[in-house]
Amino acid sequence: MHKILLIDLDKKSSNQIKVKIDWPHHGYIIKDAPNTTSDSLSLINRNDYDLYLLNLAHLDFIGIELCKQIRQVTTKPILLLGGEKDFNLVRKAMNLQVNDYLPSPIDKNELINSLQSLKQVIEDDQVRTKQKMLWNQKLDQTNKVSNIIDLVKDYVEHSIHENITLKEISDNLHYNPSYLGQKFKSEEKMTFNQYLLNRRMEKAQFLLSHTDMKIYEIAAEVGYTDLDWFYKKFKCHTGVSASVYRNQEAETNYDESQTV
Repeated sequence: MHKILLIDLDKKSSNQIKVKIDWPHHGYIIKDAPNTTSDSLSLINRNDYDLYLLNLAHLDFIGIELCKQIRQVTTKPILLLGGEKDFNLVRKAMNLQVNDYLPSPIDKNELINSLQSLKQVIEDDQVRTKQKMLWNQKLDQTNKVSNIIDLVKDYVEHSIHENITLKEISDNLHYNPSYLGQKFKSEEKMTFNQYLLNRRMEKAQFLLSHTDMKIYEIAAEVGYTDLDWFYKKFKCHTGVSASVYRNQEAETNYDESQTV
């Protein structure tokens, strides 16, 4: 059962959301539903939930600030409910990698469909977390590493959707960060940050070419919580925007299929 943190500053509407659908039937349980901003922040910082559900009808601008706080501690899904559909709000929400937004009036079927889609996101993330735990266990069982750079690369591949730093990797491998950075540059002829950027952009290009994922979903998949920053890095790396790149690849694939 996936745990939900429901944030709604109005107790009446909070109760209405709780009974709007049969949450357990769809694989969810509303674990906590704070009615104050301070309680919400305290529960967010616990990072103990699978989905964050915010009712904007009673949050206004505070809702975006709470989304920022959530993104500082986790990349787990955020679903916004209620309020009027506003372009500026939608853009801010996208930049914070909010997964879905259902404006008022909230349709029961749309809510269920959104929850089903987010369930896949949650379960994919749980698989990644398990893979990372297995990787760490493998590392703990290894007393002597023949090629530390291969392990660094392996770490990147398993955690590319996260905010990876060489210091974090160095700590896990019990290496000095400066030494590991110099060794990586010596063997790979590029800095670790350059390698990480290349791998993120390569994966983003692959996903743009081979999947129907939305661009903000791809940005999150390769470790960017700020969509504008992803756009900037992608264009700097490839020379074109992400949307133009996808269109060019689609045209190329179409032309190739016509010549076969």
